[in-house]
Amino acid sequence: MAQFLKLISYPLSVIHYFFFGLLLLVFHPIQWLAFNVFGKNAHRETVIVLNKCLTFSLYFLFSRVKFINKHKIPENVPLIIVSNHQSTYDIPPMYAYLGKYYPNFVSKIELGKGIPSVSYNLRHGNNVLIDRKDRRQSINALMNFGEKIEKEKLTAVIFPEGTRSKTAVPKPFRENGLKMMVKKAPSCFVIPLSINNSWRLVRKGAFPLGVGIKVTMEVHEPIKADSIPFPELMEKTENQIKEALLKLNPTEA
Repeated sequence: MAQFLKLISYPLSVIHYFFFGLLLLVFHPIQWLAFNVFGKNAHRETVIVLNKCLTFSLYFLFSRVKFINKHKIPENVPLIIVSNHQSTYDIPPMYAYLGKYYPNFVSKIELGKGIPSVSYNLRHGNNVLIDRKDRRQSINALMNFGEKIEKEKLTAVIFPEGTRSKTAVPKPFRENGLKMMVKKAPSCFVIPLSINNSWRLVRKGAFPLGVGIKVTMEVHEPIKADSIPFPELMEKTENQIKEALLKLNPTEA
């Protein structure tokens, strides 16, 4: 069975990448038109549709995403989604399943150019691009981002590991980014989100991709940011995510 999956992973990866890339190319001018002619709301809806299609493209790999949410996510308040990060395929399902809240990402500045659809959205949405080589720029950008989500009641997404983990075990969470955002958005709720098995899609690198992977995304209990001291908030958020992953991957402990 393993040999069979390895064999079919090559043609299926080609098919998947063809449609994935085609979607990015097709939706780039659609985004431009939506943003420049119909405004931000139309652009937002276009991005959601794009990411639903990108999420659906995983079916070409006989893979899928299961989204679990047993909690009521507060509405009309600032939200900060804190998640582990395993691959590029973490992003589209967030838009697809959390489109109602429209996630805005903390992303590295390099992604702000050169990628059809993705770069356009990062620049023209309410996302924030940070330069990891410029500490001052990063701090100012995150603080401004926090003020913006507080004022406009937006939803932000931050990956506190700093870089993608290549196994089911997350890297240690860094607190600085979240700390600055919470400071500037004191009325926000922090939403822990655990992502499992996304890393298996790219276990062998960009090609071939994994086949028959079941990716799970789970929303955990929202935490009112100003209800507990920040060190406790950070610890609770990280523990919820890591405990959820440990339950699904007990041998990785």
